[in-house]
Amino acid sequence: MGCEPPRRLERALGEMYGDAAAADWLAGLTGLTERALTAGDGLTAERVAAPGGRSSLVVLVRRADGTPAALKIAPPAARPDLERAALEHWNGWGAVRTLDASEAGASGSGASGSGASGSGASGPGTSEPGAEDAAGGLLLERLHPEVSLRSLPEAKALLEAAGTVRRLWVEPPAGHGFETVAERTARQSTGMRAAAEADPELAPLVEAALAARAELVEGASELLLLHGNFRQSKVLSGERAPWLTVGPEPLVGERAYDLARLVRDRAEDLIAASGGPVTARRRVKKLAESLEVDQARLHGWTLFRAVESGTRALAEGRRQMGEVNLEFAGWL
Repeated sequence: MGCEPPRRLERALGEMYGDAAAADWLAGLTGLTERALTAGDGLTAERVAAPGGRSSLVVLVRRADGTPAALKIAPPAARPDLERAALEHWNGWGAVRTLDASEAGASGSGASGSGASGSGASGPGTSEPGAEDAAGGLLLERLHPEVSLRSLPEAKALLEAAGTVRRLWVEPPAGHGFETVAERTARQSTGMRAAAEADPELAPLVEAALAARAELVEGASELLLLHGNFRQSKVLSGERAPWLTVGPEPLVGERAYDLARLVRDRAEDLIAASGGPVTARRRVKKLAESLEVDQARLHGWTLFRAVESGTRALAEGRRQMGEVNLEFAGWL
């Protein structure tokens, strides 16, 4: 089977890591995929999922017993080790399940096919047997990639998303290697300041977002395991549960940070609507109340994350997306 990466993946990797680095990884992608398929005992490739994600290749496969699965190949910079650690800790609760290493040849000590992995999820800093041989491949239960929460009407999608994300907010595993919200947002602040220096018109919005972050970090009290990039398109239809989360960028911190990305879902639709600003502010209130999250903290993290996403999109050449996120931030 050929494993040509979808054009979306090629573009996204170039935006995130630079064209040269992306080209280097993509040049070896066929070999990486073949080694991961070989490492998974009895795996047979069916097709590449398209349009696929922005940071990984997903190959739909069959296991030796004929059951469907999905093999995810991601560059090291995307930290598939952290994704594995989070998924194994959630153990299928609200999220896609990793498949058993001894049966599938995936790296690490993943959850068993029945989901009975106990509390022995490996931390991301742990040296896992076969990790290099499996080329960063994650063998996952097969969901329905063509059916996400974005296929539902907005009100229903937000309701289902809220019910799903609350399942992920658990105590992190002991000895974990996940970064904190404070650490991640400190790194992101550097790019935001650079954007404000390059375009002084952005300075007031960036300064407001950075001020909100400083206050939020100072007053933070929760340290839960978070998805890190939770939104409607990250929740797919499944067989053992109606909706399951995929593609975490895990970290530890407060629930309001995780919920903030969901607030601006379908922002492009809000931009086109006459009542966009009112709807955006109402969404903050509704989500905060439904998940018992402090509304002021959700508002602050929504502002920070919208400005961070907007300035980063502009820096990566995704001007339309950058402008949408910054306009949304201005409504708050």
